[in-house]
Amino acid sequence: MLELTGVTSGYGRTTVVHDVDLTVPDDALTAVLGHNGAGKTTLLRAVLGLLPVRAGTVRLAGDDVTGLAPHQRVRRGIAYVPQGQQSFGLLSARENLQVVADAYGRAGRRRTDEALDLFPALRDLLGRQAGLLSGGQRQQLAIARALVTGPRLLVLDEPVEGIQPNVVSEIYAAISALTSAGGLSALLVEQHIGYAVEHAAEFAVLASGRVAHRGQGGPTAALEARKALTL
Repeated sequence: MLELTGVTSGYGRTTVVHDVDLTVPDDALTAVLGHNGAGKTTLLRAVLGLLPVRAGTVRLAGDDVTGLAPHQRVRRGIAYVPQGQQSFGLLSARENLQVVADAYGRAGRRRTDEALDLFPALRDLLGRQAGLLSGGQRQQLAIARALVTGPRLLVLDEPVEGIQPNVVSEIYAAISALTSAGGLSALLVEQHIGYAVEHAAEFAVLASGRVAHRGQGGPTAALEARKALTL
């Protein structure tokens, strides 16, 4: 679904990500791990078109999207859930979903129902102002809103940071259900190593903006990932 080849990017004159190769298989999750400052979010911003790619290519489902603007990548099927449980705080949870769903007509309404089936606790909170929801509830809302766009690739930046453990489990179970059902792949930046690599098909560890280690995900991969992070 996603293939990065020799991707180099950064801010101004500063190069942060260097010559990164990375793949996200169809209907699977790839996790990107690394300490703070390793270049994880910068890499995501290059994938999304929010930062220019100085060298290398970004391919989505085989198509070169390196030169496309962010809104054009959204139309190609990329959805982004940024760090920080972001929502329109003064709008209700229902309005947060509706502001996206209205752009997709009947498909948007259907996808809204499907997203609420994935996070059923949100149904009882639709009338509540989003700014009054808990962090976990806001993050579920943010993911649901992204899913209303009908993406082929869901990009998540530390989606469970600062969230209570029971909701962390719910969010990862939902992501696994989505990728397992087919039609959706996910690229995840995360610091919760155990959850991330357990649900991932593949993982990569970034250090100083370069891929320092690659591995196969699964229930036994956490130890390998933790060792790679200490090198």
